[in-house]
Parts: sequence; structure tokens; C-alpha cells
Amino acid sequence: MIKLLIKKLIPDYQKTHLPDVRKKYGFLAGVLGIAINLILFSAKLFIGLAMHSIAIISDAFNNLTDTSSSLFAIIGAKLATKKPDKEHPFGHGRIEYIVSLIISALIFAVGFELARTSLAKIINPEKIVFNPALVVFLSFSILLKIWMFSYNRYMGKLINSKLLKTAATDSLNDVFATSAVIVSTLISYYLNINADGYIGMVVSLIIIKSGFDTAKEVIDILIGSPPSPELVTMIGDILSNVDGIYGFHDLVVHEYGPGNFIASVHVEVPDHLSVVKIHETIDLTEMKIHEDLGVDIVIHMDPISLNDEKTNKYKNIVNELVKNINPEFSIHDFRITDGENRVNLLFDLVVPFNMSSKEKTHVAEKINKEVKELDGRIRCFIRFDNPS
Repeated sequence: MIKLLIKKLIPDYQKTHLPDVRKKYGFLAGVLGIAINLILFSAKLFIGLAMHSIAIISDAFNNLTDTSSSLFAIIGAKLATKKPDKEHPFGHGRIEYIVSLIISALIFAVGFELARTSLAKIINPEKIVFNPALVVFLSFSILLKIWMFSYNRYMGKLINSKLLKTAATDSLNDVFATSAVIVSTLISYYLNINADGYIGMVVSLIIIKSGFDTAKEVIDILIGSPPSPELVTMIGDILSNVDGIYGFHDLVVHEYGPGNFIASVHVEVPDHLSVVKIHETIDLTEMKIHEDLGVDIVIHMDPISLNDEKTNKYKNIVNELVKNINPEFSIHDFRITDGENRVNLLFDLVVPFNMSSKEKTHVAEKINKEVKELDGRIRCFIRFDNPS
């Protein structure tokens, strides 16, 4: 059904990379979410009050927060597509992440309030008034939430929207929450065990966890999370197939909203080629990455000696020493300054992020000690680096 709605309501629906098309996807998901959640909130609130069930009332207000989420999704989708301006030269795509944080704050607030109310119900329980027809409606609401999960996940993947993916996860949480409420009602009626307050507490904890997960994911992006392995692989594949590029490192990718990537990378190029020739190669590579992947990338050139026998000899020696210390270590930007009484080896050593300064110092001393045993003139100047 959602595919039919997309085809009918979104012109150029296949061009998901276009900002206007992304905005229409977000608007469609938001309108559907508001309509469905308002219906569910009103119905569940009526049912909860009629049956004196805090668990059902908690579930109703959970749907109300989802209505707010859908409204913010519409606002976020509209604002995020604004064009770059003087104050925001990289566009407004990160507004979508800020909106997600606002949604997570709302989810937190509702979750904690429902936890407080559920605790009161545990201390002073009330008898549940059972009504089979109302329980049947609750079961039907689960089917609606499963459909919401399905279309939000589908559209979220199509346009790579954090908001819609978050909405999908939230809808799935609602399926579990409502199922728990139904179980609570049946237990209270058939076993005469009042589990209403306890189930209400479980629902509130599900809501709080959903808010926490959303906030953590968005904060990670805003702080600066690493690029996806898929994107790194695709950029690496292009660089590896360029004639004249013999390696790359220090790939950095900044995300300014879904699909808006700005990157930089260092590539190793032969030092015997002319600057004009290398520059032409780099320009063409930057254009290809932008055309194929939509990534604006700046490539820095690191000249290396490919045919110098002495450089290759020392590089192989250092590489072997490094691998013996830790197979996960690697080197790049290797060069030498060769004097009569001293040979300086300069290179970057790639080590894990969690390596301490003390451990790095120990590794540097160990490498220097071992190369000196081979040739007393050698000194290593090491700059530590982390994986791209």
C-alpha cells in the first residue's frame, strides 16, 4: 500500500537524492503518522479510562508522543532541505538530527512521567474493568503499528533518513508495548492478578530506552562518528584503480545531513612525476568520486619514492619490525634523509585508537632500538596516526 501512495503522491519519487523529493517523503510519512497516532491516542485513552488501566493510558500517551514525533518529522524534513546560505555554507541537513534530539527529549519526558504514575498504581492498585471488545481493538492497533514500522523503515532506507528510521524503531517498540498491555489485561481478568502497574512500568521503561537510543545515535553523528565501512570501501575502490595513486590514508568524512558528505584524504603519488601531471590526475579523481558517490572530496598528495633502492630497503626493514611488534600496525608516508653519519627515517605509524601515550612511547623506543642494532646511524622519527 505504501508503494502505491508514494507513486500517487510523490512526483519523481525515484529521484531520492533530490532535496525536494526527500522533503515529500518526510511529509508523507509525517502526515500518516499524525493521523494514525491521533486515532490510536484518542481510542486508547478512552479505553484506559473506561477500564481503569494505567498500562493502557500509558500506551495512549506513548502514541501521543509519536504524534509529536511525526509533526517534528514534517518540520525537520522541510527545514533540512533549505539551501546553503551565508551563515550555513554547508546547508541545513543537520537540522534533521537536531529535530531527532528534540523528539528523544519528548520521549524521555513522557516515559519518566508514566513511570511515576505506574509506581503509584503499584502502591495503590485499582481493579481492572474487563471489556472483550476493547481488548480486540487494542489487538487491531498492533496491526496498524506494524504497518507504520514497515512504511517508515521502507522510506527511511529509500532516502537514508535518520528521522524515519527512528520512527520505525519507535513503532516497533509500540508493538511490544501494546502487546504487553493486552497480556496485562488478560492476566488481571483471568488470573485475578493485578499486574497493571507493573506492565505500565515496563511500557514506560521501553519508552525511556527508545528515547535514550535515539539520542545516543544522533549525538554520535553530531560529535563525529566514523564514515560507514561501505562508503570507505567505495572511495577506496575508486582510489585504488587510479593510475598514478599507489596508496591512500587519513580519510576523513564529515556529514552535514543525510547524503551531504565532505571528505579529505591523503594519497601517495610518485615523486618523479611533474606537479602538473599529478594535479590533473587528482582533479579527475575528485570529480569521479563526486559524480559516483556524491562526496565532495579534497585530495592531498604525498610524494613517495618508488624506485629508490635505499628507500625501499629501509621501508621493508621498518615494515617488518612494525609487523613483528603488532600485525595490526601499518606505516605510510615513508621517506628518508640520507647523510654521511646519520640516516633519518620519517614515517607515520598507524595504531589503534585506544593506545595510550605510554604505549606509543614504548613502541617508538622499541623500533628505534631495533633499527640501531642493524645500523647505528639510523634514527626513526615517528608520527602516530589512527586508522581512517
